[in-house]
Amino acid sequence: MTKHTMETVTFKLAEGITKDAFLQTVPASTKYMKGRSGFIARRLSCTDDGMWIEQIEWETMEDAKGAAANLGTAESIHPFLQAIDGPSATMHHSTIEVTLS
Repeated sequence: MTKHTMETVTFKLAEGITKDAFLQTVPASTKYMKGRSGFIARRLSCTDDGMWIEQIEWETMEDAKGAAANLGTAESIHPFLQAIDGPSATMHHSTIEVTLS
């Protein structure tokens, strides 16, 4: 059985972007993710100090990297990306070893 890939992105919002304004950009970005090959699930959470954590589960590492590589070409996701403070963003891909539910 192939182990899935977890994409974890942490970021802060761009200056002047409110939480509510940012959340309005999420449906279009979710639609983009759901349309990509290998998409399984997405979680988006926020810490008390304003650090956002996005976790997207993909079937394969290739699926995750393909979706990330095409972000800039998907016009529908631009409002989501523009709401993020770019220098604060970090992305990591990892192999899921254990899943409990």
